[in-house]
Amino acid sequence: MDLNTISTIGIVVSLAFIVILALRGWHIIVIAPLAAVIAALFSNLNVLETLTGPYMKGFTNYAGKFYLIFLLGTIFGKFMEDSGAARSIAQSIIKLIGGSGNPMRVLVSFSVVCMVLTYGGVSLFVVIFTVLPIARSLWKEANIPWHLFMLSFVFGAATITMTMLPGSPSIQNIMPTKYMHTTAMAAPLLGLLAAVVVAILNLLYMKYCLNKVKEKGEVYVPPSGVGIIAESTEVEDMPNVWLSLLPMAVVLVFLNVPVIKLDIIYSLAAGALACAILFWSRYSNIVDTLTKGAINMAIPIINTCADVGYGMAVAATAGFKVVSTWLLTLPFNPIISLAVATNLMAAITGSASGGMGIVLETLVPKYLALGISPELAHRIVAMSSGCFDAMPHNGVIITILAVAGLTHVNAYKHVFWGHIVATLIALIICIPLGILIY
Repeated sequence: MDLNTISTIGIVVSLAFIVILALRGWHIIVIAPLAAVIAALFSNLNVLETLTGPYMKGFTNYAGKFYLIFLLGTIFGKFMEDSGAARSIAQSIIKLIGGSGNPMRVLVSFSVVCMVLTYGGVSLFVVIFTVLPIARSLWKEANIPWHLFMLSFVFGAATITMTMLPGSPSIQNIMPTKYMHTTAMAAPLLGLLAAVVVAILNLLYMKYCLNKVKEKGEVYVPPSGVGIIAESTEVEDMPNVWLSLLPMAVVLVFLNVPVIKLDIIYSLAAGALACAILFWSRYSNIVDTLTKGAINMAIPIINTCADVGYGMAVAATAGFKVVSTWLLTLPFNPIISLAVATNLMAAITGSASGGMGIVLETLVPKYLALGISPELAHRIVAMSSGCFDAMPHNGVIITILAVAGLTHVNAYKHVFWGHIVATLIALIICIPLGILIY
């Protein structure tokens, strides 16, 4: 076999290595450089030069572009959490929709809570720890089987606001702007259409699930185990809900309103500052809040940097040139192969931002050179990153299951149908429409 064939086989082996070890509990920080070593060996490249060259170039390039965004995002989220503002918003939305006692209303209102918080710039990790105690009280009161928490949470926090809604400050919606010179509002009609499709499919699936658990006689059983977040107790002293919404409004206005339209870094900083000013008296130690917010940034960005570093190491191999040439010459519109490539990378890395980072660094410049609309590429890449990212080895999925006291066996099916299948259907609907419009 020639070097190109052996190198291509090496890429496949390294990808399988990532998936298998991730499912066995290995961390991506360890797996990614080891997978890069495998790819280098199959491609007859110097291992040390690959790690200190392409791997670290990808790692540091990503950190250089997105470190401050991650930093300001986690600080903003921590300010919202410690002030009680996030909790105030959550409880007010649930009361407004009437999500108490009625199972369908509980699922829908809880999803809306997660959407509002994530669309307002609050980190998904902050959201899970803020709303999970409230969810346990709601599920208990409505006697809903606890595994349906996973459906409601993932739909609300990790589908529509992550990759679809125009103007979202999510990292998946911001990353393409740094490579394509677009804005967070890119291809708004496609994003809104996708959001509607995903919402309809999830609502239908919620209704189906509630009918099935009713037929089976399933009821709420409290989760048990180490690390499970306790059920919520009523908190009397919370900030006014309208004041609580203001910091998130500041982020969205500064990011998207044409007469202002600041960079995401300034927008998140303004939101954090607004939160600190409005709720100054509510922080027992504001330096501690700031510090913990900054520390919360470390693992997410290092995980993604490791993914992107692996992608750049693979991009230096002869096999990658074969794969990229194949993708670029597929006999259909290039935007379709770009969507396929992004889905593939997100699935393998188990990370929307990690998979997207690899594609943005290695493939997007070639696709844009073919004349693809940057607006269309932005939205399709963002949406594609949020389809197969939620594979069983996804770090966020593993974390949520752990703190909620759930398992892949009893709850992952809701992630599969509510996230992967629903977002894939939305993507399939939006691609041909996007080709016609752009």
